[in-house]
Amino acid sequence: MRRGFGMFHWKRLQNAQDRLKQMLGLNGEAIVSLFIHGCFQFGASMSGLFLNLYLWRLTEDLWINGMFNLIVYGVTPLAFAVGGYIAKRKDRMVTYRVGIVMIACFYLVVVIARDSVVDFYMLYAFFNGFALGLYWNGYLVLMYDVVDSRSRGRYLGINMVVFNTAGLIGPALAGFLIGRFAGLQGYIVMFSVACLMFMIAALFSMRIPKKTSHHRTYYLKYTLSVLKKEPVWLRGLFGFLLLGAFQGIMLFLPNILLYQTVGSEQWVGLLTVFFSMLTISMGLYISRRNNRDSVRGSLALSSSLVTLAACLLLIDISWWSVLLFMSIFSFFNPLTVNTLTSYNYRLMDFLPLKGEFRIESVVIKELFLNVGRVLSILFLILFAEDPDSPAMPIVLVIAAMLHMLILPLVQKRAEVQ
Repeated sequence: MRRGFGMFHWKRLQNAQDRLKQMLGLNGEAIVSLFIHGCFQFGASMSGLFLNLYLWRLTEDLWINGMFNLIVYGVTPLAFAVGGYIAKRKDRMVTYRVGIVMIACFYLVVVIARDSVVDFYMLYAFFNGFALGLYWNGYLVLMYDVVDSRSRGRYLGINMVVFNTAGLIGPALAGFLIGRFAGLQGYIVMFSVACLMFMIAALFSMRIPKKTSHHRTYYLKYTLSVLKKEPVWLRGLFGFLLLGAFQGIMLFLPNILLYQTVGSEQWVGLLTVFFSMLTISMGLYISRRNNRDSVRGSLALSSSLVTLAACLLLIDISWWSVLLFMSIFSFFNPLTVNTLTSYNYRLMDFLPLKGEFRIESVVIKELFLNVGRVLSILFLILFAEDPDSPAMPIVLVIAAMLHMLILPLVQKRAEVQ
C-alpha cells in the first residue's frame, strides 16, 4: 500500500512537471537548472549582498571593500580556466557542483571566523573568487546546453525572473535576521542560512545527468587563432569588458551607499526587495519579447537611461538620488545584460568546432568581463577614498557612459541569425 501511495505521488509530481514544461516551453533539465539557480541565488542574495556591508561595518574602509572585490574578480578568470579544464576532462556538472560546495564552505568558514575575517580578507577573497568562478563556469555552460537557440531568449528571461525572485526574498529575510539580533550576530545567523541553501542547490544538481562526450581536448590554447578568425566575436568580447567596467562597481558600492543614506540594514534589505521587483518586471518582458529584437536598439535604450540616472548623483548623494538611480538601474540594466548575453550565445553557435568550443568561449568571455570589473574597482578605490568623496559620482558616471561604447561593437549579423 505504501508503494502504491508513493507511486501515486510520483505520478502527480511528473504530471506537474509536464504541465510546467508545457507552460514555460522548456525541457526538464532547463526547469531543474532554474530551480537550482534559484536556490543558489536565494543564498547568494542574502550572503553576497551583506558580505560587503559586513566588511564595511567591521572596518568602514572603502579600500578593504574594494580590494576584497578586486581580488574576487581578479581570481575568477583563473577559476574559469581551471573549471573549463575540469568540465572538458570530466563534465560541466563536476565543475558546477564543486563550485557550489566551495561557496557553501566559504560561508561556513565566515560563520566560524566571525570578526577575524578582516584579518585575512585577502585569503577569503581568493577562496570566494575561485569558488564563484567554478560555479559560474559550470552554470553558463549549462545554460548553453539545456536549451537550443530558439528557446534561449525565453529561458534567459525566465531565469532572470527566478534569479530576482530569489533575490527579492533573500535580502528581506537577511535584513530581518540582522535586525533581530544585537550587534553583528545577525550576520552570522544569516550566513548560516545561506550556507544551507547552497547545500540544497548542490543536492538538486544531482538530478542533471552528465553529458557524455568523446571530445575532451581543451582548446583554450587556440584562443588567439579563433579570435583572429572571428573579429565579430572579438568585438562582442570587448563589449563584455565595457559591461564589466560598470558592473564591477555596481556589485558592491550600492549597498554601501544605501546604508550610508538610510542608516539601517533592514532598510537596505527592503529596498533591495523593491529593486528586485523592478528587475523581475523587466525579466518578464524579456521572456516574452521576440528573440530577434534589435540588439543595438535594446542596448541604446538601456545604456542611455542608466547613464542619465547616474548623472543624478552629480547633484547630490542622498537617499532620493541613490533610490532613483538604483531604481532606473535595476529596471534597465537587465536589458543590457540579457541582450549582450543572448548576442554572445548566438555568436558561439558559429564559432569553429561548434559546440565543442562552448566551454572555452565561456572562459574567454568571463576573462574580458572580469578584466573590466577589476579595472573599474581599481579606478574607484584610487580616486575615491570613501563614499562621501566628490570623485565618487564622477567615477560612476564615467563607468556608466562606457556602456554607450558597446553599441558600435555589436554587429547586425547576430540579429538575423
